Amino acid sequence: RFRGETLDGLDPADIVSRGVAHVPEGRHLFPGLSVRENLRLGGYLLGSRRQLAEALERVLDLLPFLRERTRQLAGTLSGGEQQQLAIGRALMQRPALLMLDEPSVGLAPRMVTTVFDLVSRIRATGVGVLLVEQNVRQALALADRGYVLENGRIVLHGSGSELIEHPRVKRAYLGL
Repeated sequence: RFRGETLDGLDPADIVSRGVAHVPEGRHLFPGLSVRENLRLGGYLLGSRRQLAEALERVLDLLPFLRERTRQLAGTLSGGEQQQLAIGRALMQRPALLMLDEPSVGLAPRMVTTVFDLVSRIRATGVGVLLVEQNVRQALALADRGYVLENGRIVLHGSGSELIEHPRVKRAYLGL
């Protein structure tokens, strides 16, 4: 449910038009297309060229390294750069809710920090973030609210700061 409405069974375009964007695990970029083309595809539901141009400028302002690489093929970017491009592509729709599935998977530690910094900056703009993440420490440091799932069931929930201090989380997920 999002904003009181059930999204089950809706066409993906209808979900996006309601303000929900998704960055899948593994990024799923179009590697043979340029950075600009990948971003523009993220804005496919925008109504006009002007809206598309404005959205592109906003994303390039948020991710300035992409501005210098708009003609570069997405498949030639590093893993961390591709992850940021995937997030930028999702932001092209100006979502109210950004869903991120394992954004740090397979990234070098420095890039993990960069991606989490980006997510923090996105949150600061008022976009809601739903994050599924294996990096418990960084996810809970960022989270207003967290849920611990085991075998598909919620076994703990609370604020990020509460959960990071919970003995069960420390033992099972932080190795403490």
